Amino acid sequence: MNLLSRIEEERGRFLVWAPLFFGTGIGLYFVPLREPDIATYTTLAVVVLICASIAWRWPWGGGPLARAVICVALGFGVAGARAHWVAGPVLDFRYYGPIEGRIIAMDRSQSDAVRLTLDQVRLNDVNPAKLPNRVRVSLHGDQDFLTPAIGQRIATTGHLSGPNGPVEPGGFDFQRMAWFRGIGAVGYTRSPALLLSPPMGELSLAVGRLRQTIANRVREVLPGDSGAFAATITTGDRSSMDRATIDALRGSNLAHLLAISGLHMGLLTGFVFQAMRVLMGLWPRLSLNVPVKKLAAVTAIGAGVFYLALSGGAVATTRAFIMVTTMFVAILFDRRALTLRAVAMAAMIVLILTPEALVEPGFQMSFAATTALVAVFAWIRDRSRNGTPRRLPGWLRPVLAVVISSAVAGLATAPIGAAHFNQVSHYGLVANLLSVPIMGAVIMPLAVLAALLAVVRLEALALSLMDWPIRWILWVADTVSSLDGAIGKVPTPPGYVLPLLAVTGIFFILLRGREKWVAILPTMVALVGWATVERPTVLISSSGGLVGVMTSDGRALSKSRGEGFAARSWLENDGDVATQQMAFEREGFSGQKGQLEINLSGLSLTHLTGRGAEDRLVEACAATDLVVLAAWRDGPVLDGCALLDRKALAQSGAVAVHLEPGGWFIEPSHPEDLSRLWTR
Repeated sequence: MNLLSRIEEERGRFLVWAPLFFGTGIGLYFVPLREPDIATYTTLAVVVLICASIAWRWPWGGGPLARAVICVALGFGVAGARAHWVAGPVLDFRYYGPIEGRIIAMDRSQSDAVRLTLDQVRLNDVNPAKLPNRVRVSLHGDQDFLTPAIGQRIATTGHLSGPNGPVEPGGFDFQRMAWFRGIGAVGYTRSPALLLSPPMGELSLAVGRLRQTIANRVREVLPGDSGAFAATITTGDRSSMDRATIDALRGSNLAHLLAISGLHMGLLTGFVFQAMRVLMGLWPRLSLNVPVKKLAAVTAIGAGVFYLALSGGAVATTRAFIMVTTMFVAILFDRRALTLRAVAMAAMIVLILTPEALVEPGFQMSFAATTALVAVFAWIRDRSRNGTPRRLPGWLRPVLAVVISSAVAGLATAPIGAAHFNQVSHYGLVANLLSVPIMGAVIMPLAVLAALLAVVRLEALALSLMDWPIRWILWVADTVSSLDGAIGKVPTPPGYVLPLLAVTGIFFILLRGREKWVAILPTMVALVGWATVERPTVLISSSGGLVGVMTSDGRALSKSRGEGFAARSWLENDGDVATQQMAFEREGFSGQKGQLEINLSGLSLTHLTGRGAEDRLVEACAATDLVVLAAWRDGPVLDGCALLDRKALAQSGAVAVHLEPGGWFIEPSHPEDLSRLWTR
């Protein structure tokens, strides 16, 4: 059978392939260094018209390939349109002064501080046309003057600047993420935040205030970690979750319990669906004259809509809502519910609405787990229909389903979690087997019961019953994550690894018969590339204040405190378990404070910091190959001196220095020809 014939066989299943091609187009949009111009989009429009003509005239010939090209072009165009649609002012200088704004979201920073997202921003002496649409401020110091609430207008005095770029070349691009979220400045305050006006009555914030009200009530009934966990799984409000608890849940592979996604949405709507069927079945006259099953499906969809709005509409929640809605709509039309078509439809809707989600771990992990689970259980179902005898007793099948679900979802998401978070939970399956049944059989039904009892203000009865089940899950997380060897650290893979694994995984699921095995070779290429990845020899922060040099014991850092985000990110990307203090104490740098030196094979480097650093520059240039100066220098260029000061680093961003047999070269985070919307 030739290739065109095989492609033709897949023509009727094009919907399940469409997200792959559409996502490819989105991914291609983020690759170029320069923002695509009007000529690029015009060319794509012409390509779409040509391919549409081919698909219409020769639907059984080149039609499938033409439709694939159309999807790629449309994905590219949708991503570009979205990037321009969310465009807003970005603060292009360091600001210190009064900050006013309205609270529209709350969460916690990496340093465990409460972090507020503000809109309707006012900054002193800043042109209103250049004011960011949103700013994000972390609250440090004594903040007893304010209990933050959605809709409040507050004032404080703090530091703001435009979102920073990657902490190393090829690293996580916070600038891009902030651009798509409409955040034009980030910063912090140590001054007390003061209330200017209480929450206003705007309809746009009504759901947010309702969510916070529910979260506060949950935490009132369940204080401490139990209340924080319950508030997170019911409303998506993580502002009270402390960093230690989150780290324990991640280390035991239970962090997915916090994300309102398929598990929560499925358990909630499934419980509502079954409960409505049982309740209506108790009324014989109703059950005999009304399609109870379909009415229960409509009720479950309504519960899903409410839960989606209440949770804030994150990517995983939106995907889960679309999935369960598709399932219940299939019930309404007497069709099979759980299929790869439903997953593909959910993926297309999410990517059309928020194409930037493609490069975020939430989207990747959510759809990887869902696609794998649907494929595996469809395979099991088909084997049962083909006459394979069922050897397990009925009571054991739910247990086996939990085991299979946890194993499949864990395997599907493990590479993504390892790539983004640089760790693998070795005992995650055990933790999930001990926790997921409790979550589904006890905690989520009690959450639904609490919502129903809230109508008569008796929600505390159900919420109080959630305490011990939640404590069990938190105990499992803490115990499992504390076991010896529970967490394995891995380095960040090369940029091509995750896309290659994703494409080969999709091919393995969608192709049939022996064709599946074409995915083996690309998978091996990706895994070998990950296993043999070489981290940069030298990393230099965008301020020039921190230098990290790879040694035989791991990366040595030039200072023990300060620039903690960059230090932590470098060590995590190395797959290193050391803290910044431990990395500072490693052998590598020599010299005294303010002038550290290190000699590598083929490169000598001097790091100048502190007062009088520029006065020592000429001497350092004469003695070493590369000088890093943690100061802004406006003087003349020094002949023969390879210098990276704050002025140069402001243009290049954080840099990596790579050693090669013929010498060394510098790789910037922001090359000279980089010009994207979020980097201007």
